[in-house]
Amino acid sequence: MKTLVWVEHDGQAVKDATLSAVTAASQLGEVHLLVVGQGVDGVAAEAAKIAGVGKVHVADDAAFAHALAENVAPLIVELMATHDAFVAPSTTHGKNIAPRVAALLDVMQISDILSVESEDTFTRPIYAGNAIATVQSSDAKKVITVRGTAFAKAATEGGSGAIEAVASTGGDKGLSTFAGAEIAKNERPELTSAKIIVSGGRALASSDQFHALIDPLADKLGAGVGASRAAVDAGYAPNDYQVGQTGKIVAPEVYVAIGISGAIQHLAGMKDSKVIVAINKDEDAPIFQVADIGLVGDLFKIVPELTEKL
Repeated sequence: MKTLVWVEHDGQAVKDATLSAVTAASQLGEVHLLVVGQGVDGVAAEAAKIAGVGKVHVADDAAFAHALAENVAPLIVELMATHDAFVAPSTTHGKNIAPRVAALLDVMQISDILSVESEDTFTRPIYAGNAIATVQSSDAKKVITVRGTAFAKAATEGGSGAIEAVASTGGDKGLSTFAGAEIAKNERPELTSAKIIVSGGRALASSDQFHALIDPLADKLGAGVGASRAAVDAGYAPNDYQVGQTGKIVAPEVYVAIGISGAIQHLAGMKDSKVIVAINKDEDAPIFQVADIGLVGDLFKIVPELTEKL
């Protein structure tokens, strides 16, 4: 079984989400990668070194410079003529591209898988992760997205994949255009790869208090900063901080939840963390049901004291 894996990258380097997708794909059979973009020779060379990769397909064209899903999906469909499955990480790009590929192939997408049971059987979370469904697909071609926290990352060295240029007649479909991007520059670790995450919730009451309390603690711990959906919706933190079912799925070594009640949608995004620390004044808050360490009290007193003692 040949599997084509979408390579998530920033134009310079392969992102960690790709490594988890490679691990999942390797359980299906032979792994081929697809690098799409403009001027991505360096990314392709890096991708070829990933352990277990047999081939790297490179589509280097101005039409793919911003990886617009409307341009990329038809390209992937062309390549699926010689592949049995398409695998993408459950990232913003992956969740944008995979459904279009599935629609063009007229197959059902298998979303956010947690494990590969066989070539046609997988497990995936439902009901915000409170139940795990085992699904079997009879489609000839499989389109799959992978929850990165459920699979170990493939080694970045040891592979010797052959790099092959893709000759596509697709090009720019003219269905969408790239207008611009506002990319937040953050010196802290990226949420999906951070070993420690400090997250704040609605109880912080304002953007000023969110940053005044959360940021210094995160800096002391060398942690990434996250937020609940309630905090993001209230404007306390930007969208890319959001952890949860409709945000980022994370599984750091330590997750510190401050002023977060623990709604089911938030727990779906962080309950696989190795150690969960919760600070909340409500001793009955759902977050304490999953927390390894819980502290009941006023976060406005506890957090500054904790930061000072570190």
